Amino acid sequence: MSDAERVRYVITPEVAVLLIEADRPFAPGDQLVAPTLLRSQVLSLLHGRVQRGELAADAARAVLDGVRGLGIRLLGDRVLQEHAWRIADELGSDDTFGAEYVALTRLQADALVTTDPALAAAAASFVDVAPLDRLTG
Repeated sequence: MSDAERVRYVITPEVAVLLIEADRPFAPGDQLVAPTLLRSQVLSLLHGRVQRGELAADAARAVLDGVRGLGIRLLGDRVLQEHAWRIADELGSDDTFGAEYVALTRLQADALVTTDPALAAAAASFVDVAPLDRLTG
């Protein structure tokens, strides 16, 4: 499969975790992309679930290992940061976390896949927002 045929999806931390927990494979030719902050956000998300008693620590570590094995291309260069800053300004956001996902989609991917309705609504004016089913369909 050529790079022209490959579909690139930016995924958020919740989507990465769902792919592992639900054992939902994505199309073999597709590529997953995320800002480098995804690693810390997945770690924090899983740690929080353990602390709240929603998930056992060993299960959380297994999910974390699974996410690490997804082969997500992580990016976080100066160009991405500059775009994220501008998008956060346009959104009126006081942080740039969501804007990094939108900026990366704009720069490197075909669509953003998120389960966060607020991020999806904000991102829709900048990029294509795809449902999880398109990624795993």
